[in-house]
Amino acid sequence: MRTKEQRQERILQLVRTRAVDTQEDLAALLHAEGFTVTQATVSRDIRELRLAKVPTGAGRSRYAVANGAPGERLRQLVRDCVTGVDASENIVVLNTLPGMAQAVAEVLDGVGAPEVIGTIAGERVVFAVIKPRAAVPAFLARLRGLRGQEAGGTGAMPSSP
Repeated sequence: MRTKEQRQERILQLVRTRAVDTQEDLAALLHAEGFTVTQATVSRDIRELRLAKVPTGAGRSRYAVANGAPGERLRQLVRDCVTGVDASENIVVLNTLPGMAQAVAEVLDGVGAPEVIGTIAGERVVFAVIKPRAAVPAFLARLRGLRGQEAGGTGAMPSSP
């Protein structure tokens, strides 16, 4: 039987050498090499190895070994993947490229911003709950600064006609 360390080392090798788009793809690759894994095991390994989803173009993404500190990773993801930011009361809404919301939420959770008490992510949207509510304007300004956008606008993408 192979060990957790062997499995995680192989996962790192796979994401460095192949375009692994989903947990299911990763599990299939591991199964093909004789590892017995479940989706929950793969999910835990991804979290423990701090793998991140990175954009590959055309609205697609793949797993990669995260570089740098969480703050740098947040800066990169916000710049490359967040298409708009806005708020209502104490909830900040981040719109992302398709498939990137989970990666943005994971980094927001891990960056250690004390005002972010939790996130929820879908396919293209992240809700970040901010406490206290008075911290929302400064948090929005930081996100907009990371996007290279003036602090005044809503950050929302224009509507289609």
